[in-house]
Amino acid sequence: MITKEFLCDVKGFYAYENVKYVNNWIIEKRKKKDTQQKKEKQKKEKKQIADNENIGKIFCVGSDFQHQSYCRLNSQNIPKQAGFTIIEVYEQNITECCIFYAVRHCIPASWLNDRDQFLYPNDGWKTDTEFQNDCLAYTLFNNNIQSQYGTNHWIPFTEYEVASREKFESHFMTDFIEGKINKANMVSELFVNQQETDNRTTPLEFSAEAKALFNAGRKLWKYYHEQPNCNVNASLYDIREHFQGRDSKSKMNNKSDDAQYTKLIADLRLQLKLLAKKIEPKVYEYGFLKA
Repeated sequence: MITKEFLCDVKGFYAYENVKYVNNWIIEKRKKKDTQQKKEKQKKEKKQIADNENIGKIFCVGSDFQHQSYCRLNSQNIPKQAGFTIIEVYEQNITECCIFYAVRHCIPASWLNDRDQFLYPNDGWKTDTEFQNDCLAYTLFNNNIQSQYGTNHWIPFTEYEVASREKFESHFMTDFIEGKINKANMVSELFVNQQETDNRTTPLEFSAEAKALFNAGRKLWKYYHEQPNCNVNASLYDIREHFQGRDSKSKMNNKSDDAQYTKLIADLRLQLKLLAKKIEPKVYEYGFLKA
């Protein structure tokens, strides 16, 4: 039976000829970092390793919805996988990488959009700081970072906020959010176009939806840190693994016997969906997808 709601929907179909895809866009950000590394090699020989340490890797295949599940943000030391395009994430390109990741995931894949292609965006995103920060928040609470594969640079809270019993190995993310990251060497188009100074000293401003997501995440992290055998540097993936466990085939279980965790993760996922719906119109406005 064809419903009235189905008839009200309009689906566009396009021939993708002479177009550039979103992977072309994000690959440019990778090349930009490589060029900067060469320029700074002689200037900062002693700091080269620290300055060039990536904080994660985006693995992706294709530029369409049918490959959505293959687009993942992983830890920096996770083994390489053949056939994947790999984008290393640095402080210099983190904004673009989070936009790329959020755009690829905020709209669920379905039979109707299965072959829709993500495209090279127009320049509108460059001055939309709320969109940029929404994408950062979305990525922070929807990724595959695992602390076993390197230092977890994606902890979105301070030790005080979650009552951690020990110091975190990395404060990169909270420093970045608070404007404490030195951007003297950053070459991202975002900062050039905003004509920012070498150092942003003001905190990022988040939308109401992003703040609600942070609040839900904070409650989950805090509850996890109450556990006697917690890993203080745990990622969201690690937290899920702790409460949900794995089956006999080493696959993470879908549910947990811990009622409080179940409530907290459900709220986090709800707030993530609400933020995704907020991001969705901008995906079309900035040309990542054709309406």
